[in-house]
Amino acid sequence: NGVMSGLMQMLLLKVSAHITEQLGMAPGGEFREAFKEASKVPFCKFHLGDRPIPVTFKRAIAALSFWQKVKLAWGLCFLSDPISKDDVEKCKQKDLLEQMMAEMIGEFPDLHRTIVSERDIYLTYMLKQAAKQIELPRASENEPRKYIPAVVVGVVGMGHVPGIEKNWNSDLKIQEIMSVPPPSASSKIFKFVLKATVFGLLGYGCYRIGHRTVQFVLSMPATQSYLQRLTEVPQQ
Repeated sequence: NGVMSGLMQMLLLKVSAHITEQLGMAPGGEFREAFKEASKVPFCKFHLGDRPIPVTFKRAIAALSFWQKVKLAWGLCFLSDPISKDDVEKCKQKDLLEQMMAEMIGEFPDLHRTIVSERDIYLTYMLKQAAKQIELPRASENEPRKYIPAVVVGVVGMGHVPGIEKNWNSDLKIQEIMSVPPPSASSKIFKFVLKATVFGLLGYGCYRIGHRTVQFVLSMPATQSYLQRLTEVPQQ
């Protein structure tokens, strides 16, 4: 998925592991429960309706400046605040959730746009697609078309509910929010520097290991004896 997306996914996995360790349960449990319940309902279709993670990550990273990326990565690297189940319950309160969203918008407005607002649009679009009326089979082409309403249960994070309600009656286009912008100049420079550093350290490590290995082999008595015999052959 690219260097920056890969690093961001590693950092978010670290956050997920921190939450799991603190609470004794992994994030996303509501979606796993939805999958289990759907499997119990006859003829129920289960749809993963969120935008693909690589698209979201790449758009989010492209939207951030270099210093915002550094600031975000620093915060995720040193995330160690304790989290309790009471804290999770508090986050379910609408007022507190809105306050947290407002803080995120103030600190990282572009990140909020790509991770929350754009996904609100995508989730709304997918829910509306799933909620279209179902056409009943016809005995012949002359028979009038009959439809029945679709029964849909959407399981989404609480932070997305206001955005879905806001976008529900809008004519939504998702082509723009599915495109991945080309990397910025700072991203290209960072990628080049990172690759050069990794390959440079790898090359230096191979050189040091090889140099020490050669020295060790040459210092062995059997090697020295063999070399001495080789130097004596031309003289004879």
